[in-house]
Amino acid sequence: MSALLRLSRLIDAINEFVGRHLAWLVLVMVLISATNAVARKAFAVSSNAFLEIQWYLFAAVFLLAAGYTMLRQEHVRIDVVLGRFQRRTQVVVEAVCIVLFLMPFGLLVIDLVLPLVIKAYETGEMSSNAGGLIRWPVYALVPAGFTLLLLQGVSEFIKRIAFLRGLADDPGRRGKSRSDEEELAAFLRQQADGAKK
Repeated sequence: MSALLRLSRLIDAINEFVGRHLAWLVLVMVLISATNAVARKAFAVSSNAFLEIQWYLFAAVFLLAAGYTMLRQEHVRIDVVLGRFQRRTQVVVEAVCIVLFLMPFGLLVIDLVLPLVIKAYETGEMSSNAGGLIRWPVYALVPAGFTLLLLQGVSEFIKRIAFLRGLADDPGRRGKSRSDEEELAAFLRQQADGAKK
């Protein structure tokens, strides 16, 4: 089990790294959007490539951060029924759902999309918009994102089995006690206090 827990920590580290660095793409999207808006309004110049790269970056953030979202226990849950059970029962249900639903769905999506990615790459498929971008990189985000999600599913399954065997803490506990907004507010307060001194 210790080897599996090491594998789980490695997967967690990969998704943590990906998730933390994807946040910069949001800034890039904002800058591209602002540049495109200024160019369009001030100089009557626009480009479909600017619009499409924003869509591509949004797709990258959304798809590649799915594993990170699962790692941080921030994915959408509906615990109307499950919330009434003891924690051990909840963990068993979560582990079963990972195996019965997440894994087959993720593998099916990868299996269905991979041929489209390969075909788009081989044919050099381009956007039908004038000045549009090549399509295969954005198509490739789907299997890449689902691979990261499936890997995180493996990690979460390992953590739940370890918890049930008494070898690990509760895997459903959020990794931090404060929300992202609370962490940002605390950081800004520290900066302001440092500037006053």
